[in-house]
Amino acid sequence: MLIWLIGFYTLYTLLRIYLSIMQAGYIDTQKRKKAVILPEGKYIVAGNYAIAKEKLSIVESLVEYAMFLWWVLYGFGLLQRVVGIDSGIVSSVLFVMGYFALNFIVSLPLDIYSRFVLDESFGFNKTTPRTFVMDTLKSSILFVIFGGAIFSALSWILEHMQNWWLWGFIFVFAVILLINLIYPTLIAPIFNKFTPLEDGELKDAIEKMMERVGLQSDGIFVMDASKRDSRLNAYFGGLGKSRRVVLFDTLLQKLEEKELLAVLGHELGHYRHGDIWKNIALSGLFVFVLFYIFGHIPQSLYTELDTVPTPGVTIALISIGMPLLGFIYTPLSSLISRHNEYEADRFGCELGGRENLVSALLKLVRENKAFPKSDPIYSRFYHTHPPILERLEALGYDIHDTEEEPTPGESPKDGIFSFISGDTEKER
Repeated sequence: MLIWLIGFYTLYTLLRIYLSIMQAGYIDTQKRKKAVILPEGKYIVAGNYAIAKEKLSIVESLVEYAMFLWWVLYGFGLLQRVVGIDSGIVSSVLFVMGYFALNFIVSLPLDIYSRFVLDESFGFNKTTPRTFVMDTLKSSILFVIFGGAIFSALSWILEHMQNWWLWGFIFVFAVILLINLIYPTLIAPIFNKFTPLEDGELKDAIEKMMERVGLQSDGIFVMDASKRDSRLNAYFGGLGKSRRVVLFDTLLQKLEEKELLAVLGHELGHYRHGDIWKNIALSGLFVFVLFYIFGHIPQSLYTELDTVPTPGVTIALISIGMPLLGFIYTPLSSLISRHNEYEADRFGCELGGRENLVSALLKLVRENKAFPKSDPIYSRFYHTHPPILERLEALGYDIHDTEEEPTPGESPKDGIFSFISGDTEKER
């Protein structure tokens, strides 16, 4: 059984690396051609950034693979000898915490490089070392507290329930629902400051849009995203009464009011179509399959791992199996997500106006240094949002030139786009 697990993980790693190499090569070729969407200088910079991210992804894949081999060939047995083979909850939680702690330590240098070297060199990073350290400490404390509670409950289920995989799934799915419920109001404020949007025309316009779709929320808030990153975004978070509209302060700084309303119209489309619940259902299906598989693995695997089948080892194995199943699951979830984005685009056009949506999208691409082209296979596999060129085609515009950038709040002119009548679609 162990040889099969290693074989699957090896294939998974090779496919990940292949997709990254294919994407980097495609972008390297395309960035040398005539620029689209972006001015030529920004077009090349966006391509260089995308290639650099894929190179880092390859390194991350290799490090992850090395850690996997270490754990299954040596690490699990060593860690269990350190914490003991007692099947009690305490030793199981210590085992799982040790597993995640070592993985975290190994991946930390790559996280630091990504933020303070890669993102810094392309002008994205605004995080100070102090903020990074505080974020890391806060995340670690939350993981110890909430992770410890979750792992304790899972360990008890594994030890006392006959069909533990089914009850484990039910418990984890309940945790997913709880996290979606409390994240906007209890967890997110630990890391960022959320300020209620000031009274004015923008707030009134947003509230009217929300009333139009029947959305009741906890409020409209501005998040101090600029203290960590210069990229633009907005989102609706939470369930039930905990729902809130969150605008990045960077978004308010860069978009005109009409463009901002068009972006929010897109997000309201997700709410109107129940996409949050669809995503939760997809997550539930994923967790169900994951627990079913690892609830039926042969006991011989534990012997091959030089371990005793304690709850802690099983939970760690589930964690190892998660990216394997996730890789298989990704094309399906990406396909569904892209469909949802197109549907939200239609709704965003109805609420915020087609031209405003195009103008906002172009600004998002420019400010986020998003390269507008992608390898078709890579895109179909990974991208949860349709490629920008496809989005603009769906919005009814024909791209001809990119010599100039559109005037804020206006549709692009001078041959950059030509309007085509028909239904439309877009992205966040």
